[in-house]
Amino acid sequence: QVQLVESGGGLVQAGGSLNISCAASGGTFSSYAMGWFRQAPGKEREFVATISRSGVGTYYADSAKGRFTISRDNAKNTVYLQMNSLKPEDTAVYYCAARRGSFPYIDREYDYWGQGTQVTVSS
Repeated sequence: QVQLVESGGGLVQAGGSLNISCAASGGTFSSYAMGWFRQAPGKEREFVATISRSGVGTYYADSAKGRFTISRDNAKNTVYLQMNSLKPEDTAVYYCAARRGSFPYIDREYDYWGQGTQVTVSS
């Protein structure tokens, strides 16, 4: 059983940056592909980015390409999402998720989820 805890969310102005983290425990972190998803009020949860177990492979939603970077440190059991050039439409609760094997972009493919961290971008 893997436990995931997100941190680093907050309030930032449009155009600013934020780096959120997700710390994992209870499993062999390097065995899990990791993903970031987000959910804005009144909207469905949507894919943001995903990274392979080794960190070599990454995949981004179109909305994140060129602005967000997903990375991981297997020695620290942590996955990161560096978000630059933030926009008000990036405002959402950001969730990290884990699964064994490949790194899909579909949320139902993930087995473990964190509680989320709020990111608010003011205009």
